Amino acid sequence: MKKKMIEAFRMAEGGLFAEVEKADVGNSYQEMEKQGIALMGWADPFMPDYSLPAHVKEAMIREIEAPSAAHYTAPIGSFELKCVLAKKLKEKNHLDVDPNRNILITPGSDSGLYFAMLPFIEDGDEVLIPSPSYANNYLGINIMGGKIVSVPLCEDDGYQLHEDMLESYVTEKTKMVVLTHPNNPTTTVYNKESLEALRNVCVKHDLVLVCDQAFEDYTYEHEFITPASMEGMFERTVTVFSVSKGMGLSGFRVGYIVASDVVMDTMFANAVGVLGATHTASQRAVISAFEDSSFMKEFEEAFDARRHKAYEIINSIPNVSMALPESGFLCWINVSKLGSSSEIVSYLVKEAKVSINDGVNYGPGGEGHLRIVLGVYRDNQKVFDALERIKAALIKYQQK
Repeated sequence: MKKKMIEAFRMAEGGLFAEVEKADVGNSYQEMEKQGIALMGWADPFMPDYSLPAHVKEAMIREIEAPSAAHYTAPIGSFELKCVLAKKLKEKNHLDVDPNRNILITPGSDSGLYFAMLPFIEDGDEVLIPSPSYANNYLGINIMGGKIVSVPLCEDDGYQLHEDMLESYVTEKTKMVVLTHPNNPTTTVYNKESLEALRNVCVKHDLVLVCDQAFEDYTYEHEFITPASMEGMFERTVTVFSVSKGMGLSGFRVGYIVASDVVMDTMFANAVGVLGATHTASQRAVISAFEDSSFMKEFEEAFDARRHKAYEIINSIPNVSMALPESGFLCWINVSKLGSSSEIVSYLVKEAKVSINDGVNYGPGGEGHLRIVLGVYRDNQKVFDALERIKAALIKYQQK
């Protein structure tokens, strides 16, 4: 049977026959928790602790008890939720959209990201991905038969974009750019100059931009610009959003896509066959989260404290470095002076009882780096203790 599969599936491993390091593949990652290992490789806010805001919990209970809970909403999503999102999009993202024509609700942003690419990619189409980048950006393109063209970003200038660099990778087969903004894993918030460079290349070569903004909610000192809000970009951009990261509602499985009505008309036509309807009660409960999002302030304060503490602890380790995270609750650590990042990830599980992500999973430029999720656990001290164990282990690693 495997020989009959397309290459992208035939070459993939799900953990049934071999160990898989990726936290979101198979069930070996969850098994680590039973062994007392701190899971700091899954970007799920405050996992595994309770973090559901009271008013969202109450809304969810009401919706589960309502007659509608057992039934579908439309595959394109709840109109009431889309109206709330349209208000948010105008206030935060400077996008003036029609909830009837420009928004599609999806069962999480990963399925939304796949669906955002799907209308455009055919065999042999080239897709530029500024790298390092979110692993699923590569996965989706591979499944669709597209050709990934990694555009290497430079750590020395904060992984920002440059027009001449982007331009040098464009060919007559280039159709799309896929950008995770803010970047996962580097946490980079692309500045105005970077996004203007991106716009210039997209407009000049008539490229589609798929922009994943799952980590847009916390950008600290940095101005956040939505690429679709820039002149000439809305009609060529498909933007994917999430309530999983900023609101910590990953278990609700609600994301949304925003695009022009020309694109959205085709998505509406195919949503039922590709995505299916998003969970009814979750959509209604998410409305309450947007109507009162004050709980996010507490989340932001915790994540802000953690990024500063991580910066202090990690940079006190000889031959290891990290920049202060610019967004969200991740940190991106350079361990290239110590050797193989894959070996170090395995070592930290045994020596520090902490599981983190190997940078190789994030494409070119990822080798020699580690991604640590600082957003896990409700108690800041648990995160700080794990970071101290990592520090002690990496010092010991070098002494060997």
